[in-house]
Amino acid sequence: MLLEIKDTSVFYGKVQATRSVSMSIPEGQIVTLIGSNGAGKSTTMRMISGLVRPQEGSVTFDGMPITELAPEKITSIGIAHVPEGRRVFPQMSVMENLEMGAYLRSSRREMADNLEMVFSHFPRLKERVDQHAGTMSGGEQQMLAMGRALMSNPKLVLMDEPSLGLSPIMCQEIAGIIRKINNNGRTIILVEQNARLALALAHYGYVLDTGEVVIEGSAETLRENSDIQKTYLGID
Repeated sequence: MLLEIKDTSVFYGKVQATRSVSMSIPEGQIVTLIGSNGAGKSTTMRMISGLVRPQEGSVTFDGMPITELAPEKITSIGIAHVPEGRRVFPQMSVMENLEMGAYLRSSRREMADNLEMVFSHFPRLKERVDQHAGTMSGGEQQMLAMGRALMSNPKLVLMDEPSLGLSPIMCQEIAGIIRKINNNGRTIILVEQNARLALALAHYGYVLDTGEVVIEGSAETLRENSDIQKTYLGID
């Protein structure tokens, strides 16, 4: 397994956000986390990337314990986080935002190769390298946030609500890019409020409720689960 999460619990002060969460993420797959607001999905993503630490349990990436590592170290070993809400630097150009994603890369050749790879996924960004990020549409900013994450050449990409606030057409475009990134060999953990879209993209899924994993299985199995259909897919 590329990533192993074992019996992790995260607290914010005295409030417990997740409880005994365990997940196994195989290399090369898209794994989705599904659940209502406050279920613990984003907390789990933040825990993987080192932004919060579990008070219990462990996280192992590519055979290496990462529970105690700082976020920048976790980025350097191959995990990139595309946060909810995109969070691009609005007063900086597209190119400057992308360069921020490569701040741990010292080789100019490596950075140039990563930039070429990003532009292959997002040709629109190449057309707008000098444009301020804050003047771009929501969909374009999402592409920029994803491109910035890819500039670190990660093995694992954490994507938190990539379709949030986007039009249906743009959602489908972003979905196609996610699929292409995965087809090129990158493992993806996807948090997505649009459960129908998430299960269409994913190979496997975990359903969280009040901080706990309550159901897991292949995407096909989850799509056919009557409880999932009723609660998350709008099928009676």
